[in-house]
Amino acid sequence: QVQLVESGGGLVQAGGSLRLSCAASGRTFSTYSMGWFRQAPGKEREFVAAISGSGVTTYYADSVKGRFTISRENAKNTVYLQMNSLKPEDTGVYYCAARPAPLTYFSCKTGNYDYWGQGTQVTVSS
Repeated sequence: QVQLVESGGGLVQAGGSLRLSCAASGRTFSTYSMGWFRQAPGKEREFVAAISGSGVTTYYADSVKGRFTISRENAKNTVYLQMNSLKPEDTGVYYCAARPAPLTYFSCKTGNYDYWGQGTQVTVSS
């Protein structure tokens, strides 16, 4: 099994930045597509960003495109989400997820990920 632990969440003013990290266990990290999802109270979990095993290809939700950047360091078994120009609507619990498959359209779907972290809270105040 793969264990994922998110960190880096917190409270930030609108327009500010946060950098989330996700540390993964296992020796096959580089073969996993990785994703970030978020969930606000009373809402469905939604896709934020995903990255291929090599880190070459990335996908972003339209709502975060141009503001967020997903990256990974396979030597450290870690994936990151750099969040800039944060807005109050970015508030939610952010989850890291792993999928043992190539990055495809299905990597943007919550139900297609096998492993999930516990989440880290991001709150953006106005």
